[in-house]
Amino acid sequence: MKRLLVVMLLTTAAADVAAQTRPTASPSKSPKPQAAADPSAATPIQKKLETFLRKLYAWGPSFRVKIGVLRDAPAPGFYEVPVEVTMGEQSDTAIFYVSKDGRYFLRGDIQDMSTDPLAAVRSQIHLADCPSKGPANARVVVVEYADFQCPTCGQLHKVLSEIEPQYPQVRFVYKDFPLTHIHPWAMTAAIAGRCAYRQNPEVFWKLHDSIYDKQDVISAENAWQKMLDFAGQAGLDTAAFRACMASPEATQAVQQSVKEAQTLKIANTPTILVNGRRMIGADRSLLEQYIQYELGSLAPASTARPEQH
Repeated sequence: MKRLLVVMLLTTAAADVAAQTRPTASPSKSPKPQAAADPSAATPIQKKLETFLRKLYAWGPSFRVKIGVLRDAPAPGFYEVPVEVTMGEQSDTAIFYVSKDGRYFLRGDIQDMSTDPLAAVRSQIHLADCPSKGPANARVVVVEYADFQCPTCGQLHKVLSEIEPQYPQVRFVYKDFPLTHIHPWAMTAAIAGRCAYRQNPEVFWKLHDSIYDKQDVISAENAWQKMLDFAGQAGLDTAAFRACMASPEATQAVQQSVKEAQTLKIANTPTILVNGRRMIGADRSLLEQYIQYELGSLAPASTARPEQH
């Protein structure tokens, strides 16, 4: 998928490869703000950072740069600060680290090497009441956050359909993350998926496959009817399905999935977490590398399953 211009710039700082992007503000790790994000009340460090970033990335007047609240970073002597950049309708946010004396800034992630780097991610993933394939007690869990209208998610769908049979010991979980700001029928499809799952968890996958296989014939104007058609073809009770589609419960379930993704600082689709290890896009070789690494690192009987719940 062709990347957004702003995403291309910020991913050099965030070390992510963007497929489809949702503009979100990254949650902060410290509850003690050092300064307001209001531009009129910007601190000298915030002003200096904006000036430096504009020069570094050639962000001229057409780019709107918002320097967020300065908070204590995990590493002593540094602030953590979200930077949001907008150009036209394109927007993205990345985290930067700035020394408290205002001299240095860092791009990327700060990791505590005394801890499991993926444990915190796994602890925030909730697997209950989610469409999945594979053993419920699998020690390797692949969680996909996806958007039914996202073209790259459609590519990943093909990749997964080919590799899932090769890893029967792995659990594959589907989570909704519709990018409604760029995909007008993504939410309708996500709600349809939740309604299919509630009526018959196994049939969810038939609807899932139909949507991805026929992305090119679905539009904002016909999405509702297409979902009803796919539900009928999958053998679901269309009257109950229609009622579910109109209910707030299905929408709330999708919104809860989106909230979880945002907590995990996910902004792109598809994003995959393999036992907490992040991958963005539909790279089959990288996905298999992650799966095979996890399978190889697990002791046959002594290793506990991931902390996901």
